[in-house]
Amino acid sequence: MPEGAQIPRPSSSGRRAGFWGWLLAAAAIIIVDQQTKVHFDSLLQYGERRAVLPFFDFTLLYNPGAAFSFLADGHGWQRWLFTAIALAATGLILYLLRKNPEQKLFCASLACILGGAIGNLIDRVQHGHVIDFLLFYWESWFFPAFNVADVAISCGAALLILDEILRMRRGRKQPDSSPQG
Repeated sequence: MPEGAQIPRPSSSGRRAGFWGWLLAAAAIIIVDQQTKVHFDSLLQYGERRAVLPFFDFTLLYNPGAAFSFLADGHGWQRWLFTAIALAATGLILYLLRKNPEQKLFCASLACILGGAIGNLIDRVQHGHVIDFLLFYWESWFFPAFNVADVAISCGAALLILDEILRMRRGRKQPDSSPQG
């Protein structure tokens, strides 16, 4: 691109369409998350495990805390803390999606995180805890149970890291355009 040339910006309608596309992706995650939680909550009794593979079971557990049951024994106040955090994150993510809809990898990561955060937020508001049903283990070692929302958040975080790594690499490859003295 010639020196001084501007990178064309998407039109306002193109940016809006991109924004709504990312919201649709987040909504799809929320729907799958909520449907799977309803399914396992009605299929299993609390604490019941159904073996699927030698290292994976379906189980039904309720987590009043955050990831890895962080603050699970907080006597209820943590429900509102995590609700407030999810609402603040939702606001920030919506702002970033609206501002940068053309950055595909960045927005895909945000859509995953948004869908997962809202999926778990619905559980917290509706039940006071998050419904978990995926359990991986090896012999006597167990990974904390999780759900589709947690998978989406984890994938979104990994994509966000990848996006930043790629952004840094692109920044290093661009020639230095500063004046030489």
